[in-house]
Amino acid sequence: MKIVLATPDDAMAAAWEAACHGLPEVILQRGSILDLACDAIVSPANSFGFMDGGLDLLYSEHFGWDLQLRLRRRILDHHHGELLVGQAEIVETGNDGIPFMIAAPTMRVPMYLGEATVNPYLATRAALLLVRHGALPSGEAISSRVTTVAFPAMGTGVGRVPAAICARQMRQAFHDVLLASPRLPTSWAEASEDHQRLYTDSPTRLQ
Repeated sequence: MKIVLATPDDAMAAAWEAACHGLPEVILQRGSILDLACDAIVSPANSFGFMDGGLDLLYSEHFGWDLQLRLRRRILDHHHGELLVGQAEIVETGNDGIPFMIAAPTMRVPMYLGEATVNPYLATRAALLLVRHGALPSGEAISSRVTTVAFPAMGTGVGRVPAAICARQMRQAFHDVLLASPRLPTSWAEASEDHQRLYTDSPTRLQ
């Protein structure tokens, strides 16, 4: 799987370069994500498929408002009306240049996330796992149709996650899904430290 990270923002580009340098199959693209030719584009959406604000509004205007209708129908029919943070869904865009969109919510509803959140990690991980292990409505493996995925800076818009924290969490998701084998933490202490290191270099007791 090839990953393209797209941003017009200098600070976000610098954060990605620092965090993702040396990762195989991850490239940085300066400019609009909609200018790319790729198999799938990721939407850092909300849990209910509304695409009328932020980056999602640009997607709706680019691909057409039927995209929102298709996504909301998939969420209703296959996720009981709510696509949770940590889940992802794929819909066709009707566009030959970018044929699929992956909705991977970074928030349940539009809201401030700030620094102490792990939602960019959860959303990025969900999108990657869907491509690697998921299936299209036809039953065909998504991985057979999607080999290049373009990501925006997850959670940095409405959620205002700082660029460095977004980059750190996305990099960890790329590592965990694409490079590492699945594993379980061996203790609550390890799980807590791993969790906190997604947004800080100084873990503490959370309880």
